[in-house]
Amino acid sequence: MYEWHRQVQKIVDDIDQCIANRDDDGLTLRVIAKESGYSEYHMSRKFQSLSGISLRDYLRKRRIAFALIDVRDTAKSLLDIAVDYGFSSHEAFCRSFKAAYGIPPSTFRLKPRPVVLRTRLITFDRYFMGLGEIGMVKSTQEIKVYFVSIPAHKFLHIKNYESDGYFDFWEKQDLIPGEDCDTVAGLLDSIKGKLDGEDGVIGKFSGQIMGRIFEGGKVPEAYGVRLPADYAGEVPAPMQMLDVPEAEYIVFEHGSFDYEQECETVYDKVQAAVDGFDYANTDYALDNAAGRVGYYFFDPERYIKRVLPVRRK
Repeated sequence: MYEWHRQVQKIVDDIDQCIANRDDDGLTLRVIAKESGYSEYHMSRKFQSLSGISLRDYLRKRRIAFALIDVRDTAKSLLDIAVDYGFSSHEAFCRSFKAAYGIPPSTFRLKPRPVVLRTRLITFDRYFMGLGEIGMVKSTQEIKVYFVSIPAHKFLHIKNYESDGYFDFWEKQDLIPGEDCDTVAGLLDSIKGKLDGEDGVIGKFSGQIMGRIFEGGKVPEAYGVRLPADYAGEVPAPMQMLDVPEAEYIVFEHGSFDYEQECETVYDKVQAAVDGFDYANTDYALDNAAGRVGYYFFDPERYIKRVLPVRRK
């Protein structure tokens, strides 16, 4: 039942690898279909039925998303960037860039602003599809618990007062025009200077985190990125910017883990550590005062972290 989901996910991953490696020969429908063992027609139909976008359009939008980061972060000429990402000419690249983002690449280079990048498709995810973990591996890592002082920063985010957890958050957000996951994650991907993750990683939600914002009785869930305290860039609609002062936090951290085999187990392990922690023998207590923010970092290749606001007793 899920074999095509896996197949399309492999194609999506291979596309990103080919774009990153400037491998234009591997980015044709003929090659993609041949490697999958299906006709071009059948491959195209299956891809669009699972992703909601044609394979050709997906390729084009991913190319231009990768190219935008080079426009933003490098001094390479626009012609060189056009050639690197398979465009036939400087003019063709500029037309595609403006059609995608509403601004010429030369103007964007001078004054970058948030735009919606084409995020990487996810057609197979065990948890999103309700399959859960494989469960063949169990974490033996201890949860590291420590207190830290986090410098002042900004939190660029959207928030939802009715959601309960990551998947429920996006199910509710996807019903709001312009606040769906692809739009929000695409905007956040295009912003340079994130304090977490890597700026040049396209479509893997690098540096993007969940948060809980204490508002004096209300605690909406939020999704966004942390930015330097002096960040002065544009705040894209429908997001909000929160100034977070320097403050103290408690961190519950588990190291890298196998997403498909351990995710649920690791999450439960971290949650148990949060629920069972005894503050009596510390100098701290949880601080849910208005204006405080808690964060949830999820990056299986590095860690999973719950970061909760505290105050000295």
